Amino acid sequence: MAGGASVVPDGGAGNYGGGVTFSVVVTCLMAASCGLIFGYDSGVSGGVTQMDSFLSKFFPDVIAGRKSARADAYCKYDNQWLTAFTSSLWIAGTLSSLVASRVTRRVGRQAIMLIGGALFLAGSIINAAAVNIAMLIIGRMLLGFGLGFTLQAAPVYLSETAPAKWRGAFTSAYNAFVVIGILSATITNYFTNRIPNWGWRVSLGLAAVPGAFIVLGAFFVSDTPISLVMRGQPERARAALQRIRGTDADVDAEFKDIVRAVGVARQNDEGAFRRLFSKEYRHYLAIGVAIPVFYEFTGMIVISIFSPVLFRTVGFSSQRAILGSVINSATNLASTLLSSVVMDRTGRRFLFIIGGLGMMLCEVAISWIMADHLGKHGGVTMPRSYATAVLVLICMCTFSFGLSWAPLRWVVPSEIYPVEVRSAGQAMSISITLCISFVELQVFIALLCAMKYAVFLFYAAWLLAMTIFIVVFLPETKGVPLEAMRSVFAQHWYWRRFVKDPKDEDNQDNCL
Repeated sequence: MAGGASVVPDGGAGNYGGGVTFSVVVTCLMAASCGLIFGYDSGVSGGVTQMDSFLSKFFPDVIAGRKSARADAYCKYDNQWLTAFTSSLWIAGTLSSLVASRVTRRVGRQAIMLIGGALFLAGSIINAAAVNIAMLIIGRMLLGFGLGFTLQAAPVYLSETAPAKWRGAFTSAYNAFVVIGILSATITNYFTNRIPNWGWRVSLGLAAVPGAFIVLGAFFVSDTPISLVMRGQPERARAALQRIRGTDADVDAEFKDIVRAVGVARQNDEGAFRRLFSKEYRHYLAIGVAIPVFYEFTGMIVISIFSPVLFRTVGFSSQRAILGSVINSATNLASTLLSSVVMDRTGRRFLFIIGGLGMMLCEVAISWIMADHLGKHGGVTMPRSYATAVLVLICMCTFSFGLSWAPLRWVVPSEIYPVEVRSAGQAMSISITLCISFVELQVFIALLCAMKYAVFLFYAAWLLAMTIFIVVFLPETKGVPLEAMRSVFAQHWYWRRFVKDPKDEDNQDNCL
């Protein structure tokens, strides 16, 4: 569902009633705020894992190894248990997102956000009270379960609720809250790092704040009209649609399109995952898989999470490393807000391409600086001039990322799938993201130790490949109602072989 246009027999688009209302803004902001828990955890874990108070309690071997690693600064934090603390959340999120896709069809997206927030709240409390590594991992797993549930529900909730004309801006608000969460976490780490012995507990425990916010907020919003119709509650669905479109809006056309789309979905109610792999849905599957895979191989997820560790590696002190992360997070927020403003004007493809090229050039430059330092000074800590250049380039890379792949990774997969496979498609996209994140986070520090500057060349090569993919295979979806998305693929030079244009089907029906 999306406002702005309606699929009509001649294949054109009629106008739905309503526009941007106070109700739709409040509802979408609440759903988008689920990004806070994703962002806060992503930002807090990297800072905590380089705090001496945290390392001395749980990972004393890292403290000892850091002192003996001066001959090779890239290997200071190469410890698999330490990276397991960070990455365990992502494997839990992978499993829970698959479960959430099935549960969503029974209880709705609003209930899934409520469950996710409660699980995240419980995990944050356990982490703050941890006395051994086992408690840390259990807490991280609960955080992951909560993350998987909210990731499954929130982006789709936004795309099904927002008006089509502004769907990109509303859906990208999820990523804006992710970045706000990251920035909040890095600022928190900056101050708690000064607290001896227990500062890390404050950082981990404050994750309960966004968790509690999600739990409370979920009680004050209704489910999406599509979800309500799918669960046999058309009266509530129409009332919810009227509320978010405005009391004076004519929602008849949009509601009829929703009922029609759900009717098609019910004819194919079973085997959504199996249908995703059929020829009829191959185009959705290809885009829905390629974007989360490419997103992970931008290299920005590990830069975001491990930026304090990365800055310590190149020569910053603990406090300066966290300050560098704060600057990087603020850059991310600025570019994300800019993306929300321009996305529905420039289109998705343009931002993908510009952002991909920008990140590629920055990562090549980072690799060159590291290689130059390694050739001149060996593996010792970088001089300040080199370290400052790396910080500037990482911020430039982050700006390109926040303008393009960071928000669009959530926008495009949530809007391309037809309703009958939307939950399954979203679950697959989220599961792929979290699974690759788990592997990537688990091995990044080891890769940095083994490959050194070449690790950024590895990511730059992927950025070139994904930019070419976007140019060749991604159709523009700006302003297209969800119910009319199939027409976009039917007009694409390559994907049209897998899908028939609804206009042609309607013409055949008229002839009959």
